[in-house]
Amino acid sequence: MMHENPIKRRPSRRIYVGNVPIGDGAPIAVQSMTNTETTDVEATVRQVQAIAAAGADIVRVSVPTMDAAEAFKFIKQQSPVPLVADIHFDYRIALKVAEYGVDCLRINPGNIGNEQRIRAVVDAARDRNIPIRIGVNGGSLEKDLQEKYGEPTPAALVESAMRHVDILDRLNFQDFKVSVKASDVFLAVDSYRLLAKQIEQPLHLGITEAGGLRSGSVKSSIGLGMLLAEGIGDTLRISLAADPVEEVKVGFDILKSLRIRSRGINFIACPSCSRQEFDVINTVNALEQRLEDVTTAMDVSIIGCVVNGPGEALIAEIGLAGAKNKSGFYIGGERQKERLDNKDLVDQLERHIRARVKQLEAEQIPVKQA
Repeated sequence: MMHENPIKRRPSRRIYVGNVPIGDGAPIAVQSMTNTETTDVEATVRQVQAIAAAGADIVRVSVPTMDAAEAFKFIKQQSPVPLVADIHFDYRIALKVAEYGVDCLRINPGNIGNEQRIRAVVDAARDRNIPIRIGVNGGSLEKDLQEKYGEPTPAALVESAMRHVDILDRLNFQDFKVSVKASDVFLAVDSYRLLAKQIEQPLHLGITEAGGLRSGSVKSSIGLGMLLAEGIGDTLRISLAADPVEEVKVGFDILKSLRIRSRGINFIACPSCSRQEFDVINTVNALEQRLEDVTTAMDVSIIGCVVNGPGEALIAEIGLAGAKNKSGFYIGGERQKERLDNKDLVDQLERHIRARVKQLEAEQIPVKQA
C-alpha cells in the first residue's frame, strides 16, 4: 500500500557535487567521511570504496597538509563517488585539490586569510565548477561571537554562517551549501530552522560529534528527523564514533523511516513475545546480515504469530506470518500455497527474497512499500 509523503521540501538552489545533484528537490544525498590517514592512499581508497558500497552518494576526506593534498590526487583517481575535501586555514591546499579534481570544497572563506587568498580559492572553484560547503560548528565559533553571545546559540551559529555567506555573495559566487552543526539537538535544529529562512542555498544536515553507534544514532535520528519532517535539508552526514559504513546505514534508515528515500530491504518485524512460533529476532538479524548487498528498496514483513502477521504481510513485498511448525508466506500481498518450515526460515526467506528482487528488477514491477 503506497502512501503519499506529506513532507513538503524547502525550495532551494540546485548545485552539483560531481554528478550528484543537491537541492531543488533532488534526492537527499547521504554522505560519510573517511577516518584513515589521508596520506595512506591505499587505506583511504579502501575505506572510500567501502563507504560507497554501503550506498553513500558522496564521501568527505580531510586534507590537513600539502602532503595529504598530494595523496588526494591518487585517492580521487580511484574513487567511485564524488569527493569533498575538508580544509581549514590553508588556502594553498584548496587550490591544490581543486587542481586535482575535487568535487566540493568544505572551507570557511573567512578562515583562510586575506581577500586576495579568498578570491583565489573562489576563482578556482568558479573556473572548475566546484561548489563550496560552508561548515559552522557550535564547538568552534569565532572568539568575538563567543563573547557577544556568551555561549553557542542559534543566532550565534547563523551569524557565523552569514559572515562566510556574505563573503561569497560579495564575490558573486552562489554555488554553495551550508551547515550549522552542534552536538546539542535543540541548538542544531533551531540553528537550521533560522538559517533556512535566510538563504536559498541547500543545507547540509548533521548533529556533530553525536556519540557512539547507539546513542549517536538516536540523537541524530531525533535531530535530523525533526528537520527533515519540516522539509529542511538537502544532504546529510551522521557523525558517529564508529565505522563510517555505519553512518551511511543510519542515514538511509532515517530517510527510509520518513519515506523520503529507500535503499535496500526495510524489515518490518515484531519485537517478539510468547505468541511467537519461531525465533523472530535471530531470523531478522541473520537476514539483515545476509542481504546487506541488496540495493532494491523492498518491505519484508516478519511477524511471529497470526495476530498482526497476515495484515502486515498483505502490504509488504514479502511477508511471513508465524504459525505452528509452518508459517504463512506472502509475495506481493498474495498468500502463497507454500508454507515455510519454521526450522529453516532464514535460508528459505533469503532464497525467496533474492528471487523476488531479480523478478522485480527484470520486469520493473512497482515495489510494494508501506
